Amino acid sequence: MSVKEVLGTGRYLRLVRAEDWEFVERPGVKAIVAILAEHDGHLILVEQYRPPVGCRVVELPAGLVGDVPGAEDESLEEAARRELEEETGFRARDFSLLTVGPATAGATSEILTFLQATGLSRVSEGGGDATEDIQVHLVPCDDIDGWLTDRKNGGILVDAKVYTGLYFWLRERRQDGR
Repeated sequence: MSVKEVLGTGRYLRLVRAEDWEFVERPGVKAIVAILAEHDGHLILVEQYRPPVGCRVVELPAGLVGDVPGAEDESLEEAARRELEEETGFRARDFSLLTVGPATAGATSEILTFLQATGLSRVSEGGGDATEDIQVHLVPCDDIDGWLTDRKNGGILVDAKVYTGLYFWLRERRQDGR
């Protein structure tokens, strides 16, 4: 990539230009993890208000890697463990890679890693940290399409990353014979 020109810097984001292309970076963030987690036949999804779109959004549990002071060198798995428990109240025994790719290649440099969490146990109610108001949903795996359609029909947006994650999660389940 060519030399980047910083056009503006906020508290968490930086707007840059490279080769006449403007995009957003997250300084100090190594990656983003999105987590597909199933517990007792239910997929765990979260919902929260997102100011950029002005409404509540159904999402996969997710978070930034390396954004916690003192833990800038955390691994993808460490960040996934932290975010899954913080947002949903579940701990996972294991994580496995589903896929990696750009989040929105035309607008941000973010690279998203989808991980599957297994061996879950509930340790709290979740809901995020003091700055978040996260609602946790345990959605029956057999009714995920209907549930997502109902949310959309109710005026709730569904993050497109949910569908991306579901594709790879379902593909993994088919390969495992489930």
